[in-house]
Amino acid sequence: MSFSYPKSTKLKSKTTIDLLFLKGKSVSKYPLRLVYVPIETAASSSLKMGVSVSKKYFKNAVDRNYFKRVLRECYRLNQSILINKMDQSYAVMFFYQTKERLTYEAINEKTIALFEKFSNAICESQNNQNK
Repeated sequence: MSFSYPKSTKLKSKTTIDLLFLKGKSVSKYPLRLVYVPIETAASSSLKMGVSVSKKYFKNAVDRNYFKRVLRECYRLNQSILINKMDQSYAVMFFYQTKERLTYEAINEKTIALFEKFSNAICESQNNQNK
């Protein structure tokens, strides 16, 4: 498994991001939240990932950028949890939603728990569609 985060897997499309906020489903593991929606894509990547940190909680861009870097790194190292269980493409937005300044280790643990919860949610939805 490659631990890369290439440009092809980054969520950039405004229409896809709008679709995420209109029709997306959510999975949470405090203080992280994952909003996802299935997409049809011709690209080789099965997952488009975006990261967001609220300006409400972190006024300084330096602080927001730090937590975005941490979230991207956690995703990069743990993306195999998501990709191995998916049989269709998803657009995913990853949020950090608290004023607390958690350590990298704490965020990484929460990320792993969140990704496992998301994997179980998509497996359940795929099983329900097959019935």
